[in-house]
Amino acid sequence: QVQLVESGGGLVQAGGSLRLSCLYSGSILRITTMRWYRQAPGKQREWVGIITNAGLTTYAAFVKGRFTISRDGAKNTVYLELNSLKPEDTAVYYCNAAVSNKSPGDYWGQGTQVTVSS
Repeated sequence: QVQLVESGGGLVQAGGSLRLSCLYSGSILRITTMRWYRQAPGKQREWVGIITNAGLTTYAAFVKGRFTISRDGAKNTVYLELNSLKPEDTAVYYCNAAVSNKSPGDYWGQGTQVTVSS
C-alpha cells in the first residue's frame, strides 16, 4: 500500500504561483511513476504530468512550460510547481502513484484545491 497526502493549495491571483506537495509513504520502493491530475468543477479529471523513478518528466500540452514536477527522495515528496496561473487552472489537484505499468496508478491522494482569481 502507498499513502499520498497533498498540500499547498490555496487562493492565488492570476499570474501568481503555488507549489503543491505530495508526501508519499508506505511501500514507496514499489513506486514506479508518480503523476499529477486535476479536476475542475463540472469537468472530468485530466492528467497534468508525470515523473518517473529516473526523474524524467512529461507534461500535458496545456501546461506549456508553466508547471514543473520534481521530487525530493530524502523527504519522500513530489512537488508540482505552478507558475503563471490562469483562472482556468482552478481545480482540485491530485497526486497519483503507480506500482506497475498502470496509468493512472492505483493510489490517490485526497486532493488539494487551487483557486485562481482573475
